[in-house]
Amino acid sequence: MADLSLFDPNAVGNPNNNVFGLPFSEEDARLILLPVPWEVTVSYGSGTARAAEHISKASKQVDLFDMDGDHGWKQGFYMKEVDRRILMKSDYLRKEAELYIDYISRGEEVEKNKFMCKSLKDINEGSHVMNHWVYEQSRELLTKGKLVGLVGGDHSTPFGFMKALSELHGEYGVLQIDAHCDLRRSYEYFTYSHASIMYNALHEIPQITKLVQVGIRDYSEEEADYIANSNARVITYFDKAVKERQFEGESWKQIADEIIGQLPEKVYLSFDIDGLDRKYCPNTGTPVPGGFEMEEVFYLLRKLNESGRKLIGFDLVEIAIGQTDWDSNVGARCLWRLCNLMALNNK
Repeated sequence: MADLSLFDPNAVGNPNNNVFGLPFSEEDARLILLPVPWEVTVSYGSGTARAAEHISKASKQVDLFDMDGDHGWKQGFYMKEVDRRILMKSDYLRKEAELYIDYISRGEEVEKNKFMCKSLKDINEGSHVMNHWVYEQSRELLTKGKLVGLVGGDHSTPFGFMKALSELHGEYGVLQIDAHCDLRRSYEYFTYSHASIMYNALHEIPQITKLVQVGIRDYSEEEADYIANSNARVITYFDKAVKERQFEGESWKQIADEIIGQLPEKVYLSFDIDGLDRKYCPNTGTPVPGGFEMEEVFYLLRKLNESGRKLIGFDLVEIAIGQTDWDSNVGARCLWRLCNLMALNNK
């Protein structure tokens, strides 16, 4: 373990140290953050592939005292270097995807264009490569006994991590904070689209016994039908319904307790930043009016900890980079609290 005797948590963050200015190495740290610089299938705004680097830089401005964290950072947090090969592959395939999306948005048929057929094939194969890379990276860390958090990238990125967790933990549930259901089947013919992450996870990872979605406010009829016919494997707390319950007198505590009660003993957290009100994430790729206050989300997560359920991993995705550092600033502060909650949960 790192020697913290000379480390001052009240000092300015040391830019020579790792994330949050902490003096831990990958070997010393208990919680490892895996950045996944990928945004090939995003269908509106872009910029999330480079989020981890910006979040890491912004994290040096985060004060290390967390009222909910009980000095969890002393267990050690460390963010791995961004893999430039994955980033370069994302950049290349993203350009192909932009041409492809523009083509189909005009009502053109993919089968009639050999170039578009090849682009679609390349993109789907690239997503398989990314999924396998995430799986191998996260499995290696889990095998070493590390706690792991994933930093996206778009919401397609955690699939391989969720698969690795299933092999270690067996059955578990997913708590999804999001504006979108992400239950579309092969959206835009992309097999592993950011809009299909939960569909793919439920269909390919049978150990996921329950998906509880919170904050959803933009979804298709197909997704609504999927939820209705899931035999309660998917429970969705739509933003509209949650707010109406509050308008009629229910407290967020009552609703949060109900949400937590839907989850099994082991829980994976998937946190899409667009689950928050857009004032926190103005540049996220697919913004939707409505959403949570930041403290509402962390109240829910604190209740998750207090319930005795085990948090086995998390992702933080869809943070994009704009002309200011606001998105990365908010992202860094969300990440800090997620890390502390994870450390506290796994004492």
